[in-house]
Amino acid sequence: MRLFRVLPFAALLAAALVLFGGVSAIAPARSAPAWAPAATAAVHPGVQTFTQGAQCTANFIYYDSTNVYVGQAAHCSGTGGNTQTNGCTSPTLPVGTQVAVQGASRPGTMIYNSWVTMQSLGEQDANTCAYNDLALVKLDAADVGNVNPSVPHWGGPNGLAGGTGFLEQVYSYGNSELRPVSLLSPKTGVSLGSDSGGWQQTVYTLTPGIPGDSGSGFLNSTGQAFGILSTVQILPLAGANGVGTLQLELDYMRAHVSSLAGVQLANGTVPFRGGLPF
Repeated sequence: MRLFRVLPFAALLAAALVLFGGVSAIAPARSAPAWAPAATAAVHPGVQTFTQGAQCTANFIYYDSTNVYVGQAAHCSGTGGNTQTNGCTSPTLPVGTQVAVQGASRPGTMIYNSWVTMQSLGEQDANTCAYNDLALVKLDAADVGNVNPSVPHWGGPNGLAGGTGFLEQVYSYGNSELRPVSLLSPKTGVSLGSDSGGWQQTVYTLTPGIPGDSGSGFLNSTGQAFGILSTVQILPLAGANGVGTLQLELDYMRAHVSSLAGVQLANGTVPFRGGLPF
């Protein structure tokens, strides 16, 4: 005779959700790690990253159940010329490349690169190829305890936004070695809104992003992360910057790299404050 065990209601509900594919929709977000104090953390958004000598600026901190990551632009590991910005055709260093992270005691490891992923998939969408420009660098376990996700000067981020409105105020923090005065690292300006199928926002900031700022994060008027600096434009909008839409970049990563499906943006521990960059 077959025996049946009566399950409590919660277990029955969980089983039903698994059966009908509903667990992912209500699964709680993973708890964030215990971050170091913002005032003393050596690793945070805005630190410099060096990929075989190429300098960029880290955008935000990310995490999952086992690791903590620093974000940089995918093109920071590109091996072609400055005009080779199509992620589906431009040469790049492979996943597994070591990346030096300012403030970290040991090199990190590039465990995701959108260019590498798009090329392996044979991506054909022109906007995706042009503006999907995200890489994640896994920090060594020895450095995880010295990380804080707050953006210098501005605070935040306090969530993730899908884009920006026309003339919405935006905020960023660039850390290029080419910038002679660190007081100019905090930047604010306006967005011209989303374009290129939602994959890019064109922004003007005072001062504009320069080489070495690539990959730096952008916050919207309420402190939500919305993008990372991808291009410095000369024509048709001289002095403008192209900012890739972070939400689409993260969605693409999660959809195509199953091991990174649980990666989340880390919110800052310092409240966002807008205003002037000085």
